[in-house]
Amino acid sequence: MMDAMDSPSRPRPAAPQSAVRPLRLVVLLSGGGRTLLNLLAAIGAGELPAEIALVISSRGDVAGVEHARRAGLAVSVLRPRDFPDAAAFHAAQTQVLLDARPDLVIMAGYLVHYAPPPELRGRVLNIHPALLPRHGGRGMYGEHVHAAVLAAGERESGCTVHEVDEHYDHGPPVAQARVPVHADDTVESLAARVFEAECRLYPQAIRQHAQSLGLLRAC
Repeated sequence: MMDAMDSPSRPRPAAPQSAVRPLRLVVLLSGGGRTLLNLLAAIGAGELPAEIALVISSRGDVAGVEHARRAGLAVSVLRPRDFPDAAAFHAAQTQVLLDARPDLVIMAGYLVHYAPPPELRGRVLNIHPALLPRHGGRGMYGEHVHAAVLAAGERESGCTVHEVDEHYDHGPPVAQARVPVHADDTVESLAARVFEAECRLYPQAIRQHAQSLGLLRAC
């Protein structure tokens, strides 16, 4: 005789569906917020399972702050000039970051040097608009990078996502994307091509790095 629990008239309960716990991100910016908007778009499209817990800006009068507020994100403005010295500014940054309990800290056009404390080592990422280790270091950001690439006669450029350490543009690379440099390129045309690559690469690299750290898992 068939047991009641095996009866075909009583369907088995469906197995519970696993869910991916979203990454908790803190985004650091200093300017227009294009990279922030790209990350929000990737999150909205389901390409990056994440939430942005906080945006920290080193300036209060930039478009990135307005974009963050319009998106309903928490914003903290920490300006270096409001602190007596670099050590005090660094301590304030670290305290705000640790209080936010991020899985990863994402630099998105952040023009202030930040050396992560031990608690955040390996969890702070930056994207640089060149193929590191070439064209990196202090003062190498934005148009300065693309101008250097053109002046050097490079035939290709691109972008690099890397872990942040105590040196400018120095930490271990996570991912790179390459783009051609055309003979008639200007700083503006090369910058536009590299930024398109950044928009594709950064969300993918964040997800990849989170998986390598065991931060993305079913729960």
